[in-house]
Amino acid sequence: MQEQWKDDQPIYRQLRDRMIGLIMEGAYHEGEAIPSVRAVSAEFQINHLTVSKAYQELVDEGLVEKRRGLGMFVIEGAREKILNTEREKFLAIELPQLLQRIIQLGIPKEELIKRIQSAGEDK
Repeated sequence: MQEQWKDDQPIYRQLRDRMIGLIMEGAYHEGEAIPSVRAVSAEFQINHLTVSKAYQELVDEGLVEKRRGLGMFVIEGAREKILNTEREKFLAIELPQLLQRIIQLGIPKEELIKRIQSAGEDK
C-alpha cells in the first residue's frame, strides 16, 4: 500500500499524526507495540530517519516509550491524553473557525441543530 503524502507539511509530521489517529481510534492499544521503524519505512517506502523522527515526537509527547531490544510501545493513558488534547484543539481552534463560517453563510441556528441531530441519528 503506497501512502499519499501531502506537500503542505513534512512527511514525519504526517506520519506522527497518522500514528496518533491510530492510537486514538484504538488500532494500537495501551501497552501494545507499534510497528518497527524498519517495517514502517519499508511499507511506505520512506527513509528510516523520517520514521525515527516521527516516533521520537511520540516519545517526546509521552505517548509511546522505547523498550530496549523490544521496540516502541503505547504508554498507559496515551489514548486519553490524545483525546483530551484533540478535544481542546477542536474547541479552541477549529470550532471558532467553524462558527465564523456558519455566521458568514447565514445558516440559521435551527437548521444547524436539526442537521447535527440527524447526523447523530445516522451513527
